[in-house]
Amino acid sequence: MTPGRALLIAVSLVGLVAARPLIRYQPGLTSVFAAEIAFNRLARDKGQWTAFRETAAEDAVMFVPQRVLAKQWLKGRTDPPKPVTWTPSVIHVSCDGNLAASTGNWQRPDGSVGYFTTIWRRDKNGAWKWILDHGDTLASPRAAPEFLVGKVATCKRREHGQEARAAPGTKKPAPPADDSLVWSADVATDGSRHVTVRAWNGSAYDVVIDDKVAAPGA
Repeated sequence: MTPGRALLIAVSLVGLVAARPLIRYQPGLTSVFAAEIAFNRLARDKGQWTAFRETAAEDAVMFVPQRVLAKQWLKGRTDPPKPVTWTPSVIHVSCDGNLAASTGNWQRPDGSVGYFTTIWRRDKNGAWKWILDHGDTLASPRAAPEFLVGKVATCKRREHGQEARAAPGTKKPAPPADDSLVWSADVATDGSRHVTVRAWNGSAYDVVIDDKVAAPGA
């Protein structure tokens, strides 16, 4: 990615964020893109698995091909001599700005290519940590838009009885969970998996990411 393109993406995303109403967090299109860039740079500077370890949430999961806790699988794993590189093409963010999904293409040093999808969540300090990372190889890269596409899910109205209530032992009500952006990852016994991300459009959920990975060797 050229510096000029990165600047155009950042400027475009700032415009998208500015157009949204203020909520607990501004829907973090620019911050998710920045987290992806920092993640990629960390892999280049410190090593691929080091970068994955340092940016993962405690409950983050990966697929090898079965689902594993990332922190456990990554512990002590030696970094490859050269890391994979990746570029997000589309970023989806929840209405409250606390959950995001990014997807795009990756490339290994040997020239092989594929795609990735990463689910990001803000931690208690407001920093993005990934909670799911997966992808697959491809014969050729997926078609990508000229500029990064950023989309924010429509806010869901609270149903009766969903008002914020104080957590036990506290006086301050905990904010209700936002489910404007939801994801699922189903893994079969043969190692095949299906990862989906859905975004609320105001009346129903749109499937915005639909990744199907075949069983190894299939």
